[in-house]
Amino acid sequence: MQPQPQPLNYTNAAILAPMVRIGTLPVRLMALEYGADLVYTPEVVDKGIVGCERVVNEDNGTIDYLSKGVSIFRTHPSEKSRLVFQIGSANADLALQAALTVAQDVSTIDLNCGCPKRFSIHGGMGAALMEEPEKLCGILKNLVDNCGLPVTCKIRIFPDRERTLKLVKMIEATGIKALAVHCRYRDERPREPGHWDRFKEIVDAVSIPVIANGDIKEYADMARIRELSGCAGVMIARGAEANVSIFRKEGRLPLMDIVRQYMRRCLETRNHHSNTKYCVMQMFVEDTKSPYYKPLCEAKSFRAVCKVFDMEGELDAWIKKQEEHGWPTDLDSAPRKAAESKEKAAKNGKAAVAAAAIVEMATTDSTLGKRKQNDLKDEIPAGASVVEVDGTPVTKKHAGGDGASSQPTPADTPQPDVETEVETTTSIPLA
Repeated sequence: MQPQPQPLNYTNAAILAPMVRIGTLPVRLMALEYGADLVYTPEVVDKGIVGCERVVNEDNGTIDYLSKGVSIFRTHPSEKSRLVFQIGSANADLALQAALTVAQDVSTIDLNCGCPKRFSIHGGMGAALMEEPEKLCGILKNLVDNCGLPVTCKIRIFPDRERTLKLVKMIEATGIKALAVHCRYRDERPREPGHWDRFKEIVDAVSIPVIANGDIKEYADMARIRELSGCAGVMIARGAEANVSIFRKEGRLPLMDIVRQYMRRCLETRNHHSNTKYCVMQMFVEDTKSPYYKPLCEAKSFRAVCKVFDMEGELDAWIKKQEEHGWPTDLDSAPRKAAESKEKAAKNGKAAVAAAAIVEMATTDSTLGKRKQNDLKDEIPAGASVVEVDGTPVTKKHAGGDGASSQPTPADTPQPDVETEVETTTSIPLA
């Protein structure tokens, strides 16, 4: 067993929950700024992070873990001492590989054992692990013994109280340092009230810190649930999604102040426009009649999002500064899609050259007549066609080859990433 650093302090801790697409670097940094003690990454599936290339970005000091040029995970050294990296896994060896991949940039490894979403359950991860406690505990034990960092996990509850208590005791025996509990059953959704009455029995059953999660909508709710349950820490999801300044003791800041500050953080960290737009839209989800909501929905670029909030001047100033230093300025195109488009264009170019060669052979052979030239059209590779110009067959390359656009488009998530109250299962590349 490797020696582990001291575990994080969970006593009276206010914690940003792991949230798919929401808990990316800009939101995590803002949560810490406004008073969160700890922040979780969105869930990252083990296979998604294993083998990634670690790159330090010169312009802002952020650290990317890249797969085929797409950032699977982005962090900043300023959050390391309070950052929990959540892994989605159903395999002890892969979970360990994932943990070791990022170990130098995080403080704690968390195993997601509570996600009820189909992609997670189908892969045997998330809440599916609660149905296989031996496998769940085997993954945790492997992490505890070998990853070199404190390990925690996050679960839901069973309707059966005794079954829940048996599971948490098994989990505690693996040597984890804290247990986060979402107070809903596997099939219950956020619109259904959580079971706050179940926290105390779990707190009483184990000696490790218990983190309460579910229906924390106001700053004052944290004190209420601590008093009710005796839990060590409190984890906030939807409340922080709507307004991350929920962590302020003095009360939440006006939404438009938060939106503009969030946009600035996105510029500082070079957050991809699709993720930026998504997070801002969630801030208005309870006010879709807002004059900002419709133009935000229609925004197709980072500049378009800035325009909604009259922040184009700040974008231009940032671009100018980046260009002066020769630093990246692209906040819109996704590297993976751009690379795929380039590769496709190269293939289509080769197809056109091959087709031209075939036609040239046909036209220079006096024994081949018009009929033969027409027959040769069937041999022309996909991505090119033959047309006649002044009676001479020539090739014409099809736009996009197979009908796909040649323009790079925002990539889909490289791996699904998190379980929480937020009902979505995809993430957006950050750069």
